[in-house]
Amino acid sequence: MIRMKLSGITSIKNLEFDLANRKLTVLHSGESEEIYTRLESLDLDTVLIESAASDKEIFESHGDDEHHQKKLLITVLAINFFFFIFETVAGFLSNSMGLVADGLDMLADAIVYGMALAAVGSHLSRKQRVASISGYLQLILALLGFFEVVRRFIYPEETPEYLRMIVVSSLALLGNGASLIILNRSKNDEAHIRASKIFTSNDVLANIGVIIAGVLVHLTDTRFPDLVIGAVVFYLVLRGAIRILKLR
Repeated sequence: MIRMKLSGITSIKNLEFDLANRKLTVLHSGESEEIYTRLESLDLDTVLIESAASDKEIFESHGDDEHHQKKLLITVLAINFFFFIFETVAGFLSNSMGLVADGLDMLADAIVYGMALAAVGSHLSRKQRVASISGYLQLILALLGFFEVVRRFIYPEETPEYLRMIVVSSLALLGNGASLIILNRSKNDEAHIRASKIFTSNDVLANIGVIIAGVLVHLTDTRFPDLVIGAVVFYLVLRGAIRILKLR
């Protein structure tokens, strides 16, 4: 609610919430009157405790944090783009809908990380817009994915190569696990970073699902476990999109 109320104020650089003590620290440039007026209108018994000029060290620290964010996002972007190519090619070669779905999800994530990278250092409202656009990208991907799963259920396909599904998705799981560890190093809790963590958490679950589907394809000698996990992956994408669109 507070993030929504303060959106559009381009002078705001960062918000730090201390929920236990009901305190909010706003790092901004220029005057603070508009910020205080908007907060007061929420009827939360807003009291201005202090308004002071920040020293050079605080702004330098904020700049260091932005540099750290960029390094993290560049790393996870590279990991996701690599596995997008790897999983998508492997998915088509092995006729696995689960791998193709996971690969396309990686592509969407790479695009999202690129957008989040562009938002680092920008004002709060732009970061929120980046998170929203990311959510809509995931929503479109999920709908297209469900359509392809239904098509493959209707029109018979060859049984996927289970061993390739398991090996490729296991490697992707390692990549996504590393990405999640990297993202969790950031103490930043703004919308664009939280959205990135949601994407990567979904990817970890999807990788595990594809591995299980590969085992079931082997045991049942049918394509249906692969199609089911493809649908589940796109459901996770859909759920993540909805969560991200609710971020404020």
